[in-house]
Amino acid sequence: MAEAVLIDLFSLQMNSQNNGIQKLLCSTLERIEKCFSASAPFVYIMCSQTPRSERISEQDRYLVISGFQILKKGIEVVCMTSTAAALYTIKQKLDEKDLSIIKIILPVQRKALMEVFIDHLFTAVYQFQFEDFGVDCEGNNLQQIAEPQSDIQTLPAHEVELIRSEIQTYLESLPDLKGKLTILKSSLIPGHIFLHGFTTRTGGISYIPTLSSFNLFSSSKRRDPKAVVKENLRRLANAAGFDPETFHRVKVNHASDVWIMGKPQPDSYDGIVTNQKDVTIAAPGADCIPVLFADPIKKACGAAHSGWQGTLLGVAMATVNAMITEYGCNVKDILVVLGPSVGPCCFTLSRESAKEFYSLDPKCVRQFESPTPYIDIRRATRILLETGGILPQNIQDDSVTDHSQSLTFCTACHPDTFYSHVRDGTNFGTQIGFISIRD
Repeated sequence: MAEAVLIDLFSLQMNSQNNGIQKLLCSTLERIEKCFSASAPFVYIMCSQTPRSERISEQDRYLVISGFQILKKGIEVVCMTSTAAALYTIKQKLDEKDLSIIKIILPVQRKALMEVFIDHLFTAVYQFQFEDFGVDCEGNNLQQIAEPQSDIQTLPAHEVELIRSEIQTYLESLPDLKGKLTILKSSLIPGHIFLHGFTTRTGGISYIPTLSSFNLFSSSKRRDPKAVVKENLRRLANAAGFDPETFHRVKVNHASDVWIMGKPQPDSYDGIVTNQKDVTIAAPGADCIPVLFADPIKKACGAAHSGWQGTLLGVAMATVNAMITEYGCNVKDILVVLGPSVGPCCFTLSRESAKEFYSLDPKCVRQFESPTPYIDIRRATRILLETGGILPQNIQDDSVTDHSQSLTFCTACHPDTFYSHVRDGTNFGTQIGFISIRD
């Protein structure tokens, strides 16, 4: 059963002079009220408001809904200048109420268009059902019959591109949330050779509390769609000075595979290295460590995602070894920066998993005798890097003497600045570490 109903009147003229549309809306609301007599859904009426048109008065908007006693408290009219703006506004209302099963009632000719908007503005978290009014986009009556599955309409490529452009234009117009965009930079990596940084959670457009506001990863299990993440990335690229079209993020598998850019790309990998000047590479983190690597002599760089499993599997040294093998880097020239990640103050594992960290160095584990010891994945990463030949002074993490130089903040301890899976649960946001070679 649908939790919400969206009535799409965007292509129809809704006003007090158009009795046909009012009757259509009344009959639709009547049908909804009968179907949902036991538990009334939230109803959103989506209509168009162009700058040149006469504004629809509040009286006109609610003229036809006042008689529906069961529904009227849950009816909202959303009048916007574009479908993208109206649908995104309704998405916000759905997310505020944690609703995910939506029925859309619309003119049959709008279905293919609406499906494209939904594909860009929603994720697999949401379920949509479609029902047509029995009218076309001009309000002419049509016989209401279900479309055969084989006759599903698809939009031409140029119309899909127009929809993408409309969505992008609208998202670009939205204000920054939770403050200004902030990029943390390391003093260890030479800025005249490398462009790099670590993001925080401020300055983006993601509005869901655990994703707000600069989320940089979209998942079928979360409510932030790819279009929103793409807009956040565009804002980062503008602020940092890189091209978002040549941006590459690791495809996380919590392992130690490394992609050497220029060679065939694996299906998944937690490290990436390059010596190309026209690309930006990145690793995500929301407790896991985003690790950046830079060789100012050979002008090569790398990025790795190091969670507790990847740490034990040696993803950091796998990235270093790829730079040595592919670009002739000297291990003593490679600089390594560990970004914001969960600290030993907040991260626990089962005692069985903790044993491997204890074997590496007992100082990597706190309260080892407890059922869930606290784990220091940063210390373990440093130990593995130093064992592999990275000079201690070429590693920047939370163990540096001058703590003002450290970027390895605990993500779980700083809810206003960073995302954290440990703290926020499954619907968590993602920050990244990124690096590229300057021309």
